[in-house]
Amino acid sequence: SGDQHLHFGTSMPSGGVHPISYARGGWVDEPHTAKGYQSDFDLLVIVNKDKLTDRVEFWATAEDRLNRELAITKTLCTPVNFIVHTLQEVNDGLAHGRYFFMDVARDGIALYESDPSELHQPKPKTPTQALAMAREYHGEWFPAAMQRFELAKIAVERGFLKPAAFDMHQTAEFLYHCVLLVCTFYTPHVHNLGFLRTQAERIDPRLIDAWPRDQRFDRSRFEKLKEAYVKARYSKHYRITAEELAWLGERVEVLGQAVQVICEERIAALEQAAAA
Repeated sequence: SGDQHLHFGTSMPSGGVHPISYARGGWVDEPHTAKGYQSDFDLLVIVNKDKLTDRVEFWATAEDRLNRELAITKTLCTPVNFIVHTLQEVNDGLAHGRYFFMDVARDGIALYESDPSELHQPKPKTPTQALAMAREYHGEWFPAAMQRFELAKIAVERGFLKPAAFDMHQTAEFLYHCVLLVCTFYTPHVHNLGFLRTQAERIDPRLIDAWPRDQRFDRSRFEKLKEAYVKARYSKHYRITAEELAWLGERVEVLGQAVQVICEERIAALEQAAAA
């Protein structure tokens, strides 16, 4: 149910850390349905020093622990994601009317606080400003995704399978960045396709259909795409077949169609608001 929350908090010497879970009403737990979809828990960690946002130096252990608790010890039954931002970044997001941060400020549930600093009051964008920003994001990210998709198809045709996998990953990543930016004016600075997928599917469930996940081979193919960002470029052990790439290409195409529809609807709604 939507009122379930994961109680997870930590602190570091000389660095205020504030994990906040934000909940929306559409929390879903349907791992046994045809879609096999399950919502994740999200934590926003707000720190007071820029260096504490370094994911590798400060947060890799926490990420590994959460993954272990889910996959191995089974003490978690729901995937947990977290994003780390400085208080300044969060307040800047509020000052610029970014919906993601405004949702956090409005709906967020504080799980741990070591610093009583208050978030700034949000300053929503005017309809005209929101429309201009959404158009700019769509005009930048959607064509970039389509360019990567063309490169991936050319690489497949020429038998360059690992480069094709990387470009396919970039296509999906850019599509998720596109829909997140157009709809929320925010996207996490990550390349983790699983994380981006979760964030995007939360804002529009129509994106769920792009990735079947009830069969093991469906999930394993997505996992190969997720790994391609690093392994397709740097690991001699990474393997992917033309058949797998063909399937991934079909799913990425479905994703692209859904993203385009969602972005067009969003921009149309903003146009209507700006004209009112």
